[in-house]
Amino acid sequence: MIVSSRSPRRWAAPTAALVAVASLACSDSGLAGPDDAPAGPSRAFGIWSPGANDTCTPEIHDGYAVVGPDGKLYPTWHPPVDPQTGCTFGHEHGRDPRGSDLFQDVGHIPFAYANEQLDVWDPDGARHEDHVGHKVEWENDVDMNFGDVGGGVFEIKCDVLVKMHQGTHSKDAFTNNLHELNYNVRCTDGTRLHFTLLTNIGNAGNLVVSCSGDEITAGDPNPLNSPSGGGSRRIPDRSCVEQQILVPEGERSNFSGALRESWQLSEGVRAANGRNLASVGPYFNVTLPSRFYDPTQEGNVGRPIDVCYEVTETGERAQGRACDESTDEGAIQAMPFDDPRSAFNGADRDMDINGIRVTNADGPEVWYTDPFGGNGRTEPFPGSIKQFIAKFDNSAVTPHGPSIGRDYGGNGVHAPN
Repeated sequence: MIVSSRSPRRWAAPTAALVAVASLACSDSGLAGPDDAPAGPSRAFGIWSPGANDTCTPEIHDGYAVVGPDGKLYPTWHPPVDPQTGCTFGHEHGRDPRGSDLFQDVGHIPFAYANEQLDVWDPDGARHEDHVGHKVEWENDVDMNFGDVGGGVFEIKCDVLVKMHQGTHSKDAFTNNLHELNYNVRCTDGTRLHFTLLTNIGNAGNLVVSCSGDEITAGDPNPLNSPSGGGSRRIPDRSCVEQQILVPEGERSNFSGALRESWQLSEGVRAANGRNLASVGPYFNVTLPSRFYDPTQEGNVGRPIDVCYEVTETGERAQGRACDESTDEGAIQAMPFDDPRSAFNGADRDMDINGIRVTNADGPEVWYTDPFGGNGRTEPFPGSIKQFIAKFDNSAVTPHGPSIGRDYGGNGVHAPN
């Protein structure tokens, strides 16, 4: 278990204060003590409970906690297997942030800090997400590209550390477009960002069918006043399954094509006058999630593992590795969607870094925004989040990054994840 000193340690950068920086606050037993969080627990703390396939207790899970900038206790990254006891949590949060070159600046990320600030900013528009959807991804010294600019080729490297809430097991993202994003980047050209916000991905209440590109209405968002934004949540539906997974005898199912989610962001931080201070456009991609959109099913949730057992009237069925390995080629009957043996667990993920633009040449470097990254001011206000944006402008030569990611399955990981 990750353990720090009994007294919480606040990180303070020499030139910047980071929005979601908090020190891991655990007692010698590995469990967070009440003195570590003078403001009490956040809404996100302590909401996980083990399922039938999990062996860790809530108390062990709650030992992975940080004190946020508001003095409240928040859950944070933990491994899928507790190293002290060997028990399993059944879910994973991506890559261990301690390996990032940005970790010394960022520290352990308090999950759902932006959601908590929304409670203050707009008490009638609360948005609280599940625990298992928080995912960390990072890479050091990423080679960025610009193409030919001004007759020369510009070369820089960036350290990237991102936490995105991307749950792929429930109906939540079918209608709800607000998801917490914690974004940190530092590049050799001077580009540097540290911000946390609730990103509004596409139109609230709608999703984009991944295999057709059609936008459909899936229901009412929660909260009802969720603002629509740029980008889209591209999620497979039943038609994708019928087109690419249920195939005639002798053909192979295209699982990775049919069951791929791509949450495509167009996000940024804006001053109170509407001026863009920074903008990013990462895509968060998941292969083999444990759900697809199916309005004929309860909660509109279809389960890929159920499709493994399906045969159409004309003989089409799923044929290929994902189903064969999950069901032991049909020897295992009626497997639950949350069985650890199922390949459909949402653990195979990658992030397209794409463009990173900073337009803050005149500063300041520290801004306070609302939970959606807007209304930026130089002084804090109720519900505001502290952001750092370098005093820099790279709009003339904006760096673009490649895809980073990996499969985080194994170690007892299963849906919901």
